[in-house]
Amino acid sequence: MRTTWKTFAVLGKFLAHGSNAAICVALLAFAGAAALGRLTVIPVALGIGVLLFFSTEYTTHRFVLHARPARHQFLLGLQHRLHYDHHAEPERLDLLFLPLWFLIPVQALFAAAYFAITRSIVVTESLVAGNLLGVLYYEWVHYVAHIPLRPVTRFGRWIKKYHLWHHFKSERYWFGVTNPAFDVLHRTFIPVEAAARSGSTRVLH
Repeated sequence: MRTTWKTFAVLGKFLAHGSNAAICVALLAFAGAAALGRLTVIPVALGIGVLLFFSTEYTTHRFVLHARPARHQFLLGLQHRLHYDHHAEPERLDLLFLPLWFLIPVQALFAAAYFAITRSIVVTESLVAGNLLGVLYYEWVHYVAHIPLRPVTRFGRWIKKYHLWHHFKSERYWFGVTNPAFDVLHRTFIPVEAAARSGSTRVLH
C-alpha cells in the first residue's frame, strides 16, 4: 500500500508541474479521436515525430539553453526561467519542466514547418503527436533524474547518473537527457573520471 501511494505521489507531482498534464490530455484526445475514426494515425510519421524531437533535444540544450547571456533583459529573463535557474536550483520542480507558454508556440512552429513540407494535415497531426510523445518521455526521464527515486532498469539508473554528471560534475559535457547518442557524435561524452570538476555548474557563464 505504501508503494502504491508513493507511486501516485510521484505521478501527481509530475502532472502538477509544467506542461505535462496538458501533453497527456492532448495525447489522450489524439488517441480517442483515432479510436473513434475521427483522425488517422500514421505510425511511421508518429515514429519520425518522436525521433525528430530526440534529434533536437541535444542541440536545443547545448546551443540554445546554454547560450551566453542575452543583452536584452526580456531574453535574459527567458534564459533564466528556461534553464539558468534550473542549474542554480536543480532540486526545484517548478524550474524543471517546460512551461506551457513555451511549449505551445514551439510546437505550433514545428506544426507549421511540417505542414509546409508535407502539405498534409494528417501527416502533420501524427508528426506533432510524435513530438509530444518525445517531450513527455523527456520530461519524465528528466524528472526521475532530479528526485530521490531509483529507476527500475539498469539503463534508467545509468541515464539518471549521466544527467546528474552534467549538473554536478561539469556543465560542458553530457547534454543529452534521454540518450547519449549526440554527445558521442559531438564528442561531449567523456568518462566521468576524465572530466575536471567545474566551478560553474550552478551559475552558467
